[in-house]
Amino acid sequence: MGAQYYGADSENGDRIDDPSEDALFMMISDLNDTDNTFVVIQPDEDAPVWFASVAVLDEGGYEVVRRDASRREHEVATSTSIGDIARDLTIWMAIRHFPGRPPRQVHDF
Repeated sequence: MGAQYYGADSENGDRIDDPSEDALFMMISDLNDTDNTFVVIQPDEDAPVWFASVAVLDEGGYEVVRRDASRREHEVATSTSIGDIARDLTIWMAIRHFPGRPPRQVHDF
């Protein structure tokens, strides 16, 4: 059937449709510096306007890239905490626009 909203694909060919925070944690945990160096998360559509990627750094840790052309966002960060990366990406993806889903309201409290 495919992903309802987005999919996560790793270099070694693993794919998870609409991954949860825990699924992202596991995919990132499986990364290594030889044959499975990155995970890309993006909408399951022909021309996605946003994506996020996590890649293993040679010196240890991970590089996280988040890009959303519709919002003119492009962020690159590094982290050593897989839990923080998975949580932050889950929150970031939750506020992305998906066709057929009503826009979400974001409030600063």
